[in-house]
Amino acid sequence: MTVAKTTVLVLDAAEPAELADFYAALLDAEPRPGDDPDFIEVVGENGVRLAVRRDRGYAPPSWPRPETSQQAHLRVLVDRADIDEAERELIALGARPLDTKDNGGPRDTRIYSDPAGHSFTLAVRM
Repeated sequence: MTVAKTTVLVLDAAEPAELADFYAALLDAEPRPGDDPDFIEVVGENGVRLAVRRDRGYAPPSWPRPETSQQAHLRVLVDRADIDEAERELIALGARPLDTKDNGGPRDTRIYSDPAGHSFTLAVRM
């Protein structure tokens, strides 16, 4: 018998409700608080699932890291025709641009930080 399993990417933050609201709005999902007030899942009908956990000693990650190691991050995929509009939406929600030069073409990627400082990428869906 196989036990059913699922996964969820968990982001740490000083204020989990605020960050959960940011990602819920960005990803057309909803924040779902449970019994633990320091842990909120963000779930969407299109398969989105992540969570935010309170870390009372939270310090935002730096990007890029000096040693250039890869960090876990979200990659938000959109159609090429929608990337500029998606960029405007996420900045209006509170994302901060880190590296957003439009390199055009099918590999256009733009990097932002969320309100808690986690980096994420807005990229053209291949």
